[in-house]
Amino acid sequence: MLRKIIRIDEEKCTGCGLCADACHEGAIGIVNNKAKLLREDFCDGLGDCLPACPENAITFEEREAPAYNEAAVKAAKMNKQPCGCPGMQAKKLERTPASEPAGTVPGQLSNWPVQIKLVPVLAPYFADADLLVAADCTAFAYGNFHAEFIRNRITIIGCPKLDGADYAEKLSAIFAQNSIRSITVTRMQVPCCGGLEAAVRRAISESGKEIPLSVVTISADGRIL
Repeated sequence: MLRKIIRIDEEKCTGCGLCADACHEGAIGIVNNKAKLLREDFCDGLGDCLPACPENAITFEEREAPAYNEAAVKAAKMNKQPCGCPGMQAKKLERTPASEPAGTVPGQLSNWPVQIKLVPVLAPYFADADLLVAADCTAFAYGNFHAEFIRNRITIIGCPKLDGADYAEKLSAIFAQNSIRSITVTRMQVPCCGGLEAAVRRAISESGKEIPLSVVTISADGRIL
């Protein structure tokens, strides 16, 4: 089909990678130190990459290209591994009294990673999990957070305001493809934290499952409301 799509001038491109970071669809990658349009059907033609390029190496052109494939883009995002760093591989954390330093309050975190954006949809620790979905500020505001909320739960955290993300799609996939037993949401009293609660509620609905949900709101001075 004839449509608008990006064009990358390799002579101007310095391979800085800013365009690849700006492309939310994953259409652009760096190959041999140059930006490349890796998947034409991943390019939506909206041009988020254009202002990110400091060399003005990206422009629009109208030519024959496959149609934008939104379903393929979403599937690729779901299946994308967080990164190749060993510290980001999904794992269950085994804690024993002997592993805790003497004289310290033992931590209760039992899984890694914890960021919603980083956790794999099919992480093994989601099987039969009692899940805690926490606004990341709550652990700092509430002093006994580990003992009361993280203990005996699988924990994932996020901030929709700072991440600029709607987590509903990722959470829906997690809920649909794993046997989640219950969900606890901890959120701050501030209005923007409502985005996290709304995303969880929508994800439960979209998953087609009935999962028990409880929501706990915490004030900035550390009180449960």
